[in-house]
Amino acid sequence: MQTVIRYFASVREAIGVASETVELPDDVRTLGQARAWLAGRSERHAAALGGQRTLRMACDHVMADADAPLRGGAELAFFPPVTGG
Repeated sequence: MQTVIRYFASVREAIGVASETVELPDDVRTLGQARAWLAGRSERHAAALGGQRTLRMACDHVMADADAPLRGGAELAFFPPVTGG
C-alpha cells in the first residue's frame, strides 16, 4: 500500500528528509509494523525509528499507538515526544 511518511524534529534531522512516499509490503498492517519496516530501510532510518527510541506516532493526523491498523493511502507521522516551534 502506498503511504506518505512524515518525519518531524530530530527524526527528520536523523533521516535527512521531511517526508517520503513508500510502498509498504502487504504484511505491514499496523503502525508499529510500519515503524519496524521503515527502521530496516537504512542505518539512518534505524537510528531515528529503532524500537529503543521513544517516539510519538500519528496516523492520518490522529495520535495512535503501535497497534493502530493501517489503511491504504494513510499518512503516517513520527516525531519525538516533545517538539518545539
